[in-house]
Amino acid sequence: MASSAQPTRRRASPRFAGGKAARGRGAAASAASGASAKADPAAQRTSQDTGSPGFPGLPPLSLPPGAAIAPARLAELQAEYLERWQALVGSGVRHAGVTLSDRRFANEAWHDSGPHAWTAALYLLNAEFLQKMAASVESDARTQERIRFATQQWVDMMSPANFLATNPEAQRRIIDTRGESLRVGLENLFSDLEKGRISQTDEEAFEVGRNVATSPGGVVFQNDLIQIVQYTPSTPKVGSRPLLMVPPSINKFYIMDLQPDNSLVAYAVSRGHTVFMLSWRNVGPELGHLTWDDYLEQGIFEAIRAVREISGAQTINALGFCVGGTILATALAALAARGERPVASLTLMTTLLDFAEPGSLGVFVDEAFVRYREQTLGGGGILKGQELATTFSFLRPNDLVWNYVVSNYLKGDRPPAFDLLYWNSDSTNLPGPMYAWYLRHMYLQNELRIPDRLVCAGQPIDLRRINVPTFVFGAREDHIVLWRAAYGSTQLLDGPVRFVLGASGHIAGAINPVSRNKRSYWVGPDRYPADPEAWLAQATERPGSWWQEWADWLDGHRGPLRAAPAALGARGFRVLEPAPGTYVKTRAPQ
Repeated sequence: MASSAQPTRRRASPRFAGGKAARGRGAAASAASGASAKADPAAQRTSQDTGSPGFPGLPPLSLPPGAAIAPARLAELQAEYLERWQALVGSGVRHAGVTLSDRRFANEAWHDSGPHAWTAALYLLNAEFLQKMAASVESDARTQERIRFATQQWVDMMSPANFLATNPEAQRRIIDTRGESLRVGLENLFSDLEKGRISQTDEEAFEVGRNVATSPGGVVFQNDLIQIVQYTPSTPKVGSRPLLMVPPSINKFYIMDLQPDNSLVAYAVSRGHTVFMLSWRNVGPELGHLTWDDYLEQGIFEAIRAVREISGAQTINALGFCVGGTILATALAALAARGERPVASLTLMTTLLDFAEPGSLGVFVDEAFVRYREQTLGGGGILKGQELATTFSFLRPNDLVWNYVVSNYLKGDRPPAFDLLYWNSDSTNLPGPMYAWYLRHMYLQNELRIPDRLVCAGQPIDLRRINVPTFVFGAREDHIVLWRAAYGSTQLLDGPVRFVLGASGHIAGAINPVSRNKRSYWVGPDRYPADPEAWLAQATERPGSWWQEWADWLDGHRGPLRAAPAALGARGFRVLEPAPGTYVKTRAPQ
C-alpha cells in the first residue's frame, strides 16, 4: 500500500496511500458504483482541480455520480493526515520506535526491524485515512455503504502482513525452519487450489454424526427436499406440544447441534421438549428447478404435518434461525391465509422479516445484480454453496480470509481443528429459481413486510395473520442480520412479542450455551417503539446466556407434561436411519 523503505534525510513528499493503494481507492469507488463514473462537479472541485488537496501525488478521486466529499471535510482530513504523517516521518528520521497496536503486527519480528515497523505504521495510517475518506462521502445510503465496503476490502487486502516480501515474521520462520515452512505453505496453497477455497480448519478432524451433530435420534420423515430428525428424550416427562426447529437453507442444521455442551438441540431436549429438526437437502442439478414456494410446500408445510401426526398434537412450537425464520414466517402466513393455525408459538433467531437494513449482504444487491441472477439461474440451475461461503467470508476478510492466507501459506501452519469453522466450510447449494426469487422480493424489493403484496403457495402473505406469541432474538454485533433489523419484526407481527438482544455476532451471539455462562443479553419492557434505540435505552443488561430467558418463555407453551415416548416415530413414520441423517452428511461438490 505504501513505501516499504524507511525514510532518509532527504526532503520527503507526503503521500496518502500512494501507488497501488491510491489506485485501489479509485477501484473501490468504481466497484461500489458498478462502473467507472465521472465524478460530479463538487467532487471534481475537491480532487481533480488540485490533485486532492494536501495529498500530493494522490490521483483524482473516482466517485459515482452525485457522490462527493465536502471541501471543508477534505481540508480537515488533509490537516490531520499531514500532521500525523510528519510525526511518523520524524520518528523514522530519528530512528525512534513506532507503535503498532494492530494484532496483525504483534509479533516481535515487526518491531525488531525498523523498515518493516515503519512500513506497517505507514500502512495503518493510510488505511485509517482511506476509511475516513470513504466514510466522508456524501451520497445515498446504499452508495455510501458500497464505497465503505469496497474500501475496507482493499485496505484489508493490502496489509504488508499479507505478502511474503513485506512480512518479517514469515521471513524469519523460513530461516528458522530452513525452508520447511515455505514448503508446507506451498503444499497448503496447492491443496486449497484443488479445493477451490481457503482451508480454515482441519477438516479431517471432524465427521458429521461422529463428533459433530451427535445428539441421539432418528430420521422419521423424508421427501426430496427435507428430512425430519426426531431426537431421543432425555427427561422422563416431556411437554405435549413438540418443538420444530427450522435452520437456514444456506447452511447445515448442525450449527444448533455442534457439541453436547453447546447444542441448542440438547438444551431444549433437557428442558423436556420433544424436539424435531428440519434438515434441508444439499440440492444437486436434479433439483435445480425448485422455487420459493417449493421450500414452503415441500419443506415447512410437510414438516409441520409430519410433526403433528407423529406427536398427536394439534399445535406445535416452531423455531426459525436466520433465513430459516424467513421461510418459516412466510409459510405460517400462507397457512393462516388458508385458515390453518398449526403453531402455538414462534421463535425467530437472527431473522429478517423487514429487509430495509439488510446488513453487509446488501452491498451486493441491486437491480442489475438481481436481473443477472434471474437471467442465469431464475429458469433453473444451482447456486453453488462455495460461492455463498466465499461471499460470507469476505464480509469479515481479516478474520476469515487474510488470516488464513498468512498462517497457512506464508508461515506454513496447518489449520487447527475447530468445529465451528468446520461447519462454516460445509457449504450448501441452493436452487436457482428459489434463490433469485428470494433476492428480488426480499433483499431488493423488501415486500414481505407489506401486507398482501406477495403471493406464496397461492396465498396472499400478511405476517400479521400469524398472530401467535413470538420470541424474537437479535445479536448486537451481527453484521448479517443487524440487531435493529431483527428488532423490526416487533413492528410487523401481531400477538404477544418478546424481544431479547444478545451480545456478540450472528453465530457466537446465537449459539451461547447456558453452561458456559459467557457474554450477556438485554431485556426490556414488552412495549416496542418503532425506534430500536429507544427500546435499548430502557433495556437492562443481564450476564450469561439468553437461552435461559428463551427456555423460561418456551416452557409456558410446551403444554401439559406426559410420559416421554418409549420409541421414536409413529405409525406410518418409522425410523428410516439414525440421526443426523443422510441429507446433512451430503457435501457440496468442490
